[in-house]
Amino acid sequence: VGECNKDSYWCSKIVTTLALKNEEIQNFICCLKQSLQNLEANSTRVQEDLESEFSSLHAVLDELKEGMVTRIKQERASRTYELQNQLSACTKALESSEELLELANQTLCSNETDGFTQVVTMAPAFRLSLKAKASDSMSHLMVDFTQERQMLQAIKFLPVPATPEIQVSECQVCDNSVTVVWTLPEPDSKIDHFDLEYRRTNHEGPPRAREDYPWMVMEGVKETEYTLTGLRFDTRYMTFRVKACNKAVAGEFSEPVTLETHAFVFKLDAGSSHQNLKVEDLSVEWDSSGGKVPVQDIRKDKNRTSSPMHSPARTAMMSPKRAPSARVGRDRFTAESYTVLADTMIDAGQQYWEVRFDKESKTFAAGIALRSLGRFDQLGKTSASWCVHLNNWLQQSLTAKHNNKARTLDCPIPDRIGIYCNYDEGTLSFYNARTKTLMHTFRTKFQQPVIPAFMVWNGSFSVQTGLQVPSIVQCGQKRNSNTSSSNASLT
Repeated sequence: VGECNKDSYWCSKIVTTLALKNEEIQNFICCLKQSLQNLEANSTRVQEDLESEFSSLHAVLDELKEGMVTRIKQERASRTYELQNQLSACTKALESSEELLELANQTLCSNETDGFTQVVTMAPAFRLSLKAKASDSMSHLMVDFTQERQMLQAIKFLPVPATPEIQVSECQVCDNSVTVVWTLPEPDSKIDHFDLEYRRTNHEGPPRAREDYPWMVMEGVKETEYTLTGLRFDTRYMTFRVKACNKAVAGEFSEPVTLETHAFVFKLDAGSSHQNLKVEDLSVEWDSSGGKVPVQDIRKDKNRTSSPMHSPARTAMMSPKRAPSARVGRDRFTAESYTVLADTMIDAGQQYWEVRFDKESKTFAAGIALRSLGRFDQLGKTSASWCVHLNNWLQQSLTAKHNNKARTLDCPIPDRIGIYCNYDEGTLSFYNARTKTLMHTFRTKFQQPVIPAFMVWNGSFSVQTGLQVPSIVQCGQKRNSNTSSSNASLT
């Protein structure tokens, strides 16, 4: 029985294998048939294209021939006209001269020579030019198509374009733009355009089998460089590749090149935000119907100095580093601290982000805070936060605030603010994001990581991250690096 079962098992396995093999062969046969159909269609297409190109070439040659023949005919007609006119004039002059010659003989015989000399000198034969007015040579209209014939004999099918090479040293990443530069192994006049593809990624090196983001395509690039503008760098790297295309076929893609974007990316921590703030992605709106915190809970927590990121597990973070979400119901900002923090801390380097806000908001503030910012603390009112503050309550004002000290800013109120933080230098600057005009600079020395912070009451705002430090901001910071702050009282 065991042997029978074993034989049955092997037979079943062989049958299964044969069935799979048959299916594989059938699929391959279908592929071959499809390839034959494609071959027939593609052959017909390229033959039609070839005949069309030769017809166009013949038409050009026929048109050129017709023009040159017309030129020869016009030249022949013009010279014929000139020579025939000259021939007619000479014929008449010869007839007149023969008459004068007969008259001269008669005069000599009769010895009556009075006036004869004057008549002879006025004869047309003495006023006639005996030089041809037109040449009979047509050598200036000769042609030599030796070079063109060699060019025609050199006509071949279009070759596959060579693979370009991206020149990493010449590529630039700045101001949320990327300029990609590439070269070809040798010049190719047949290339019509290039196709550039790029993809966002969070890892360095060649593309992986599975990526989180698809390739984006820029078709029809005519030059050997291209600049992508207005980008938002929400990943650490971008990968690029390019291929050359002629009229008929595209070449192989270049080796992918990965460029680092150097941009600050964060999200808003909805778990620790005030319950009256409606947080959706990077947009925040004040909502008067938000959750209420019981009075007894407020009294119980008044003496606490906890913050949205105050826990032992969060103390070892480097920056920019993602902070864990706050525990719902315990670490939320409350009372009149209508605050929301980012989920990423800063403890090194230069970072930049922008915030667009409703200028009709009753109160709005944006800046940075320490991790020790209390849940009841308002931005700018303690030593743990720095901000610019918009107040529309009684009269409109824009101030820079820190440690409950304020300085009125003498500048137009923009609708978008750029925030620059140089952690190592202890610099926090606020700019009109549209004009990149400096509004205010705090100078201090950060003793612990800081985090982007925002506050709004009866209003709304949205944050834009993934931005690089603008070149104009970097240049301005370098110029002012050796000067003292005009707002030292707020640092």
